[in-house]
Amino acid sequence: MNREDLLFSIRTLICSRDAAAFASIASTTHALDLVEALDLFGTDATLALLMLLPPPARAELFAHFPDGAQDALLTAMPRDAVATLFEHLPSDDRADLYHRLDDAARQHLLPALAKVERDDLLRMAAYPEGTVGAVTTSDYASLGPQMTVADAIAHLRRTALDKETINILFVLDHDRRLRGSVTLRDLVLADGHAPIASIMCSPPTTAEAHWPQLQAAELIRRYDLLALAVTHADGRMIGIVTVDDAMDIEKQQDAAQLARFGGTVSAQGNDLDVRSTPLTQMFRVRVFWLAILTGFGILTSTFVAAQEELLSQVIVLAAFIAPIVDMGGNTGSQSATLVIRSMALGELTLRWRDVWFVVRRELPVAAGLGVTIAVLEAILAYFSKGVGMDVLLVVGSSMLVCTALGGIIGALLPFAARRIGTDPATLSSPMITSIMDLIGVFIYFGFAYLFLGDLLVAAA
Repeated sequence: MNREDLLFSIRTLICSRDAAAFASIASTTHALDLVEALDLFGTDATLALLMLLPPPARAELFAHFPDGAQDALLTAMPRDAVATLFEHLPSDDRADLYHRLDDAARQHLLPALAKVERDDLLRMAAYPEGTVGAVTTSDYASLGPQMTVADAIAHLRRTALDKETINILFVLDHDRRLRGSVTLRDLVLADGHAPIASIMCSPPTTAEAHWPQLQAAELIRRYDLLALAVTHADGRMIGIVTVDDAMDIEKQQDAAQLARFGGTVSAQGNDLDVRSTPLTQMFRVRVFWLAILTGFGILTSTFVAAQEELLSQVIVLAAFIAPIVDMGGNTGSQSATLVIRSMALGELTLRWRDVWFVVRRELPVAAGLGVTIAVLEAILAYFSKGVGMDVLLVVGSSMLVCTALGGIIGALLPFAARRIGTDPATLSSPMITSIMDLIGVFIYFGFAYLFLGDLLVAAA
């Protein structure tokens, strides 16, 4: 079904409330496409259609809505439907949603849940946000080492329906300590009388629940895992992080780094969201960063104003201030972005060897960029403004040094941030640009005094 047909069908179903028809659409349309279409019809209409679905299908579709839409739907949903929804959501989604509820909503929810779901929810919700435990699901498939292959297959047929994945099966002893793992392929191909202990692999890679969740995503990517076992510090297994969870973690990390690099993160570390962030908060965060950058601008303008005598003698110099200082900031932002990306991928760490490697790589590139841009700027200055050779020397030399120095400084700033214990991504692009603006005017007027200082002496 194409998008136009889907929208027409949803619009019709909002009026007809045909449960069978909507269930058919939900079963034949990808959940993300259906969520995107429902977003156009508002919370009330979306909730009315969701309530037509059986609880398992309703929970499956609900899990694909973004956080803001989930919160709005939950607020409008009847109390008994909320409890039913929580019972059918995957445990990690359930814990995320529980974290976002206020105290009153939690007090109403918990008594309505069965003891098994309530205990699992409280256990998973106990892990702080940002830890591996907070994104762990307890819906994983496990086997005992003493089982035969035939017993294990029969066990999976009884229990697999509610599991997040059965491609990897974890072998646990009676204390729930991880002893090994078996792939579904190996299980299906093995002799039915063979014990699981004879076909399992050695204990797989694990993560501990209190680790930062980005560490789990890195392990999944590094070892190409479909699911990563999560354990307590004592070795008891509590759940898994799946590859799609890892993709979500890294997506959030990328978005957070982009927000920080753009200078749109609050002092508490919260990213701004153009859809959900209140206008007052968006104003406060952005004005905070812009106020800091204004301070850099005042320093820069104060220094430029102090050069009034030189500018009065060679007024054309004022025309080149902006392009020269901007080029240093642009080059610095480019270099910083490349280094921060490599750090995020684990390719660079805070080691002198890596610092020296980046410097060696950046030096020839920055020098080449400096020479190329300086020559281009001088040519354009000559033909557009007809300036003399002395001014061309000032402009060309300043552009060369600012461009090259911007590249080197931009490449080193992420290492400096990591050295003082902060996330390199907190180096916002506007901040780098403002720093290079200040350095750029010092360089520019330094060359101006070097090549044109005799004009001041003559005027005196």
